[in-house]
Amino acid sequence: MKLFQGSSRRTLLTVVLLTAGFLCVVVRLFSLQVVQATELSKRAERQHEKSVVLEGERGTIFDRQGRILATNVEVPSLYAIPSLIRDREAVVPDLARVLQSDRRMILKRLEGNKNFVWIERKVSPAVARSVMELGIEGIGVLNESQRFYPKRNLMGHLLGFAGMDNHGLEGIELKYDPLLRGEKGWVVIQRDAFGHSIFQKELNYVAPSRGKDLVLTIDEVIQHIAETELDAVMEQTRAASGSVIVMNPKTGEILALAVRPAFNPNRIESQHPDQWRNRVVTDAYEPGSTFKIVTASAALEERVAGPGDIFYCEEGRMAVAGGVIRDHEKQGYLTFREVIQKSSNIGMIKIAMRMKDERLYRHIRAFGFGEKTGVDLEGEASGLIRDPKYWSGRSLASISIGQEMAATPLQIITAVSAIANGGALMRPHLVSEIRDADGRVTQAFPPEIKRRAVSPETAGEMMRILEGAVSENGTGSKAAMPGYRVAGKTGTAQKIDPVTKRYSMQDTVSSFVGIVPAEDPRIVVLVVVDNPKGESWGGVVAAPVFKKIAEQVLRYLGVPPRTQERILLTLAG
Repeated sequence: MKLFQGSSRRTLLTVVLLTAGFLCVVVRLFSLQVVQATELSKRAERQHEKSVVLEGERGTIFDRQGRILATNVEVPSLYAIPSLIRDREAVVPDLARVLQSDRRMILKRLEGNKNFVWIERKVSPAVARSVMELGIEGIGVLNESQRFYPKRNLMGHLLGFAGMDNHGLEGIELKYDPLLRGEKGWVVIQRDAFGHSIFQKELNYVAPSRGKDLVLTIDEVIQHIAETELDAVMEQTRAASGSVIVMNPKTGEILALAVRPAFNPNRIESQHPDQWRNRVVTDAYEPGSTFKIVTASAALEERVAGPGDIFYCEEGRMAVAGGVIRDHEKQGYLTFREVIQKSSNIGMIKIAMRMKDERLYRHIRAFGFGEKTGVDLEGEASGLIRDPKYWSGRSLASISIGQEMAATPLQIITAVSAIANGGALMRPHLVSEIRDADGRVTQAFPPEIKRRAVSPETAGEMMRILEGAVSENGTGSKAAMPGYRVAGKTGTAQKIDPVTKRYSMQDTVSSFVGIVPAEDPRIVVLVVVDNPKGESWGGVVAAPVFKKIAEQVLRYLGVPPRTQERILLTLAG
């Protein structure tokens, strides 16, 4: 009887325990299949599916003649599956030796049991081969698209560059990055328990779209001419930096934009970020005498002075608001034309004094100073021109000769181009067309007039006056070109000494801006040479560079000299 009772209790206990266990299983199954079903389903998808982002191919950049300036090439990138690498510390020394990289950095990337990590992206084919020859299980190669600039240094500052993920970081590449980059795609692949990919017959796949192509206003040949001559003057004068811009004054199209020191967008890792800066749009400076074009135009437009008016230039020295302003040569009486021709500071100041501060300021703003030109590049500076209520007793005199204000090279050439364009101020631009992958034009950028800076009559008179500045007796005589009528203006601006806060007697910015042919302008060229050593006058340093560039560009564009035109007309008759 006792034995039977003991057996019953054990049976009952077993039944209770089995029932309790069954209930636990039911509760757990209910929790997994009902309560946590959604979350667990998502977790399973994450474990057995991997979504791979596919970058779209970046669009190509062409010059105005269809020459390729930026394109894409396939390059190898090295990846690792750390979970498959048995002895990571043993393979790291060999990887570091071949990649010439830090051991600790490689080891850190191999930490954990990740399914995928990059070891080194966009390496040379030789390096990729050397790594694969090591025979390390879990190390592989994938090809990626990399931006390539076949012209190397040529127009490097203008084009900019794209980074490791093919996103634009500087220049045109940055400004038009959303269009060039295209749309990303993706693909979902299945993975087994070991993390290996299982490609299904029907992949969940969205193809990436190729980015748009850009056609620039830049001409590679004109750009090469500009950079070659800029390099020559940089070497000759041992200047700190320099720039050249060539513009079509009637359309605002920039045909060349050269900046030195040089910059190769294919080798950004070996160059200091300061070399990437496009000084043409980011750096404002006191332009000096090239700015007299604006002051003289304002006086003509306001009719406070005429081309034949005579001004006494004080024999080269004049007191202004407690200070002294000097000319580089002693001058007596000069006409308005001669003031520009000989670049007299005192004569220009006396012309400006016939206007009130507000009137001169209004014309300065009309020419686009103190505001961005609107060029299609990032990082453009506005320059500096203060409101007249903040001018001192000396400001009118200083500003009229290009001091006590600041402008970028692009602002200067845009303003002078307005004179060459009958007084109409154009918005400078670098992209003429956007095209899709099939070559169809999706967007075009026609010439855009921002405003009228001066009347056609004033612009015409200034063109005639500026021709005198390039005559035998003008400061820009070295810019004269046989067979062509040239209008232009020299500039030699003293820089502020950072220590004394006064104008330096050694550090200068030499410049020349020229228009040719004067009777029917095809190009405007600005040459700026920063801090040349030795002779520093704009007429000596920059004017000859203009001449060399303009002669070659006009030949390339098929613009014959006037003597040749007469011969052709005679033969035709």
